[in-house]
Amino acid sequence: MNEDQENQQNETKELFIHIQWSGPYPFKEGEHLKGTSNYGIYQIYGHHPVYGSGVLLYIGRNEWQCFSDRGVSEHGEHLQNQDAGCLELYVGRLIGRETPTNEKWNEHIRLAERLLIHAHRPAWNSQMELGDLEKELRYVHVVNWCQYRSLMAEVSGARWTTRFDEIKFGQFYDTEHFGQPTQVMNEIPK
Repeated sequence: MNEDQENQQNETKELFIHIQWSGPYPFKEGEHLKGTSNYGIYQIYGHHPVYGSGVLLYIGRNEWQCFSDRGVSEHGEHLQNQDAGCLELYVGRLIGRETPTNEKWNEHIRLAERLLIHAHRPAWNSQMELGDLEKELRYVHVVNWCQYRSLMAEVSGARWTTRFDEIKFGQFYDTEHFGQPTQVMNEIPK
C-alpha cells in the first residue's frame, strides 16, 4: 500500500477526543481530586519570569492514578515559583458517548496530552515534539470543552503533524475557471 492509499484509509479513522475542563482550582486543592472520574489531563497556570503572570506553565496527564495522587507530589518544583500561592490547576476529563476500556482511555489521554503540549508549548514542559507518536497523531482531534482557559478549542493532528507537508505554500488555486460554463470546469485537472 502506497502512502496515498494509507492516507485515504486512515482518513476514515479520524479520532475525536473530547475533554471537559474544570477549574481553576488552587494548586494544592489537586490533592483532594480523588475518585473514579478524576483521571485525565491537567494544566498548571502561574507566574513565569519571562512570560509573566497567569500563563500556561505545564500540561500533564494522569493515566492509572487520579489527580490527587500525582498533582502536588509530582510537581514539587512548581511550588518554588515566586508566586506559588497563585498557581492554578485545571483538570480535563475525557467525555464521550460511551466509556472506553482502560487501555483506550489511557491511550486517548496519552495522545491528547502529546498533541496539546506540541501545539501550546507550555513553559515547563520539556518534551514538546511529537516523536514516535507523530504518525498516530495525524488523525487525532482534541476538542476542549468548558473551562479550557488558554488552550485552543480544537487541536488537530492534521495541522500539527507532517500529514500535509507536501502542500506547497504560495501556489494558489487558479481562479480563471470561475464564471465559465460547467463543461470547462469539469476539464480542470484535479
